[in-house]
Amino acid sequence: MIKKFAILAVSTLALAACQDQASGGQGGNRSEIRIVGSSTVFPFAKAVAEKFAADGNSAPILESTGTGGGMKLFCAGVGADTPDIANASRRMKASELAMCNENGVTDVVEVVVGIDGIAIAQANGGPSFQLTPKQIYEAIAERPYGTKNETQKWSDVDSSLPDIAISVYGPPSTSGTRDALTELIMEVGCKTDEATKALKESNGDEFDSVCHDVRADGPYIDTGENDNLIVQKLDANPNSVGIFGYSFLEENSDKVRGIAVSGVVPEYDAIASGEYPGARPLYIYVKKQHAEVIPGLQQYLTAFLDAGTKDGYLVDAGLIASPDDVRTKMTEVVANWSTVDAAALK
Repeated sequence: MIKKFAILAVSTLALAACQDQASGGQGGNRSEIRIVGSSTVFPFAKAVAEKFAADGNSAPILESTGTGGGMKLFCAGVGADTPDIANASRRMKASELAMCNENGVTDVVEVVVGIDGIAIAQANGGPSFQLTPKQIYEAIAERPYGTKNETQKWSDVDSSLPDIAISVYGPPSTSGTRDALTELIMEVGCKTDEATKALKESNGDEFDSVCHDVRADGPYIDTGENDNLIVQKLDANPNSVGIFGYSFLEENSDKVRGIAVSGVVPEYDAIASGEYPGARPLYIYVKKQHAEVIPGLQQYLTAFLDAGTKDGYLVDAGLIASPDDVRTKMTEVVANWSTVDAAALK
């Protein structure tokens, strides 16, 4: 897995015992906020961290690990050698919260920081065509409707599509973007078949395998936690298709364009309204147990929410602002350190 690191500060982490809000927990006395997680959220977190440091605070340390990898690090325990924040491009799973609890991370705060879209994109010079969730599913699923995927060209999927090889550059299994792709796009396409749709009730594990597993025989290329690499691949291979967050599409509009899904192009208003099929919220998860230990943690969260308003600088960077009612609720969550309810994640 490709990892990219942005080290905004280098410091000595002095470990010292101190009281946490969790029973039996140990915190540390480092002064920098440590952040891991989603490559999609990373550019936004980096922008907030840089502004936060410019305002006189200790510069946060960021690491782009992917959502799944970030959750493992975040949930490993409490203390100065563990992250304070995990960025996520999909909601935390109940199993991940359980892992946190088992390791002493008993109070987790969930903050929605904005909206993103899973953009299906191609090079500006590539052949223009549109797709549906069904066509995307049939092109990249390992076993569409329970049978081995033998499609090699888009025209094998649908005769109306170009007679070119299926070549899709996309995120790895550790990525929240991959999770969102399987749930928001692939599952929708999978459930167009009534027999397969019925599996969800009769055999959930088989349903998940048939609807969510991505093929590994060549047409889908795992590009790791590096969305910029996908942009480069599309630019070099105009017949290929890429899957990444909307912000990377916006940032690289001189090289790539969005492919309409179900007739809707991945654009700001379509994603903000939920009209675009791949719209999803973006999250950051925070350890309440570190609130009184790590300086500036609450201020950083507030700065992130402020930067993600319709007039905030993160919107210029490609983030889509949350609706006003969501932002108001998140402001209250941060002010009160309200923790996520395990039942809400099921």
